[in-house]
Amino acid sequence: MRILITGGQGQLGRALQESLAGHEIAALGHQELDITDPARVRSSLEAVRPALVIHAAAWTDTAGCEADPDRAHRVNAQGTRHVAEACAQIGVTLDGQQTLPYREDDGASPLNAYARSKWEGERHVRELSHQHYIVRTSWLYGAGRASFPEKIIRAAREKGALKVVTDEIASPTWTADLAQAIAQLITRPAWGVYHLTNSGHCSRLDWARKILELAGLTQVEVESTTQAEFGVPYGKPVFSALSLEKARRLGIELRPWEEALNAYFAAHHSRLRNLRTEHPSAPGR
Repeated sequence: MRILITGGQGQLGRALQESLAGHEIAALGHQELDITDPARVRSSLEAVRPALVIHAAAWTDTAGCEADPDRAHRVNAQGTRHVAEACAQIGVTLDGQQTLPYREDDGASPLNAYARSKWEGERHVRELSHQHYIVRTSWLYGAGRASFPEKIIRAAREKGALKVVTDEIASPTWTADLAQAIAQLITRPAWGVYHLTNSGHCSRLDWARKILELAGLTQVEVESTTQAEFGVPYGKPVFSALSLEKARRLGIELRPWEEALNAYFAAHHSRLRNLRTEHPSAPGR
């Protein structure tokens, strides 16, 4: 199958390329495909003529979205609309990636600019493309950019002590596992919304402690804090673990988050061991 991946050079995009290696892949990064430009989106799809588009491009910086909600809207809402419109016009199946809580059929109450922009993008997909998969996930990490595990390791080596919030609970999800699950999903013509995360859930604090254990940094002191104490300037859900039952009924199930994290460390041991301490970028939230 010929598949076009938007955000093809991001951490999920790269993992998807590996998991879909048996297909003909066109993985387009931001420089090749600016999703905020509807004409470029349409021309890219017409040039590639894919059977399926996996829309993995997004602006995922929650703080940045809060500071610049207009840009968040342009990228996450309107950009997604442009992809959905082009798919509808050309007759392409669309697979989108979102991050929202609970069961697939629960109503949404987005708490910040990032969540609102993503929810609006999902709405556009529903309206414009009848043959679509919308994949909601959470707390993605993997190769390709500085993810939470890398930030925790850098900060621990630089500071020797950390503060990490306890009032954020979700499911850490390795991009490699998510990509494999998406590769399974697209072989099934069961369109709709699906939650795909590594199973189980934890707090940011629990996740940080497990990361430090695997990194051999158990001597680092980790103090619990809250979003309010940390000074998070925008609303974030306390509990956003996702029900995975719908995907399980299709035979799609990701391993527990602890097992996935162990596998991530095994796969990237040398790189994680040699991480420098520059730019830890507020890992506690």
